[in-house]
Parts: sequence; structure tokens; C-alpha cells
Amino acid sequence: MPEGDTIYRAARALERALGGRVCTGFETGLATLARVDDETPIAGRRIERVEAKGKWLSIHFSGNLILLTHMRMSGSWHIYKPGERWMLGRNRMRVVVRTAEYVAVAFDVPVAEFHTARSLERNTELPRLGLDVLSEQYSVAAGVARLEAYGELHPEAEIGVVLLNQRVLAGLGNVYKSEVAFAAGVNPFRAMRTLTRHELETMAEAAARWMKVNVADGAGDGIVTYTGNRRTTGRSSRDERLWVYGRAGEECRRCGAAVTMRKQGAQARVTFWCPECQPMLG
Repeated sequence: MPEGDTIYRAARALERALGGRVCTGFETGLATLARVDDETPIAGRRIERVEAKGKWLSIHFSGNLILLTHMRMSGSWHIYKPGERWMLGRNRMRVVVRTAEYVAVAFDVPVAEFHTARSLERNTELPRLGLDVLSEQYSVAAGVARLEAYGELHPEAEIGVVLLNQRVLAGLGNVYKSEVAFAAGVNPFRAMRTLTRHELETMAEAAARWMKVNVADGAGDGIVTYTGNRRTTGRSSRDERLWVYGRAGEECRRCGAAVTMRKQGAQARVTFWCPECQPMLG
């Protein structure tokens, strides 16, 4: 599933390909977008910038028009040269933005909406997002402050669920949830009231450090799609890229105990942890 680092890389690649260029053609398989294009054509507008915030990606066109997309579980943006064959079928296309130099295609994107600056501020989830882990405003102290503030209001909330709450920290997904809890030796099912400041600091630091490593240049530009190559261990082997996520029943890389998996929260998201390195306290 695309997480904040994937969306950041997608926005960066789209900005490099489309930013400052004139849109020469627009296609969509979504009626709501097609209606806007019919009434106020997208072709001829300049693409002013492409931005990421948490798991949301926005393409800003001249004339106060913004295309907002969310990948959910399976969406992706690809970038092609004009005439280049697409890697996925046309039946999976949702949006195409053309310029003279590049063609950007959104495949399987379940959320795609046009907004003005005002409607974006008033009618979407974007203004309610928490602090983006990949933003310039993020710091360990700021991350801890967000977690502590939420914990004060929701002392029984499980940290694994809180880490996925985009209104607390934006950008973290299921992979990072399990990985940053492991970094701190914290059982992801522990209540917020049981966590120490040091544990919160360790998770806030690991979240930013690992996400920044995974958005470094060379970590996923070109055709933008989710490939699962995210790394937290720092090891070069593809088979050793993560500490616990996706490794149920395998040996913990630190202690040798079997990694455990269980669904968590109202959305029943899978969570991975080492019962020895991350004991349940109390």
C-alpha cells in the first residue's frame, strides 16, 4: 500500500515532469472530473506545481483549479514519454495529464477530485491532517507533542492505531506503524497512557529517519508506482529490508523469537511485532 514516502516520491517525480509546463491534453474515466473538464477545459492551463501532504497528492493548475488524488490501497501515478506503451491496461486508467514532453497517468486511483483553493480548504480531509512526517515543519519534539496531546485525550488508545491516525501524524501507514513500534521496543497494542516520553521520542525519530531514507533521490523516481522496496533495516539484501512487517512466523532479526501478526483496530489492519523485543507491559 502506498504510504507517505511513496506519495512524496510520486509528487516529486510529477513536479519534475509536469511542473511549469502547459497541459496539452486531459482524459479521465471519472464522470465528475469529465464534467469539470467540459465546463472549464484543463488543456491550455499551466501546471503550477505538484505537492504531497501525508497520503494526498495535489496537482495545481493555473486558473485556481487543483486535482486532488488519494491512492488508498492500490492506486499509482506513472510517467511516460508521448507514445510510450503504458505498463497497465487502459481500463485501469482514471486520469491522464499530457504535456508536450510527458504523459502522467493515474491508475486505479479511487479518490480524484477537482477543487478550488477555497473548496480544498473547506470540504476535504486535507486541512484536518496532522503534522506531515516528511514536511520541513516536522521535528522529533513536534512529533512527540502531537502524540502526547492525542494520548492525553485518548489514554486507552493503542499506539499501533494512533500511528495510523492521519490527524495525529500524516504519512505513516501500516508498514511504518509496525516498524517504528519495533524501533522503540513498544508493543503496538499498548495503551497511550503506558508509554514513556523516551519511547515516544524513539518512534517519532525513527519515523522521520526511515521515511527520509526512502525518499532520497534514487529511492524511487522515474515511472512512479508502488514496488514494495521500502527499507528500514539498512541492509542491502531485498529479503532483509524490514524488521518485522510481513514476517509473521519468521525469526526476529534481533532476538530470534518468532514474529507475531494480528489484526488491530476498527479497520482490522494487520500488525507485526516481536513478543520478546516488544513485550506487553502491565
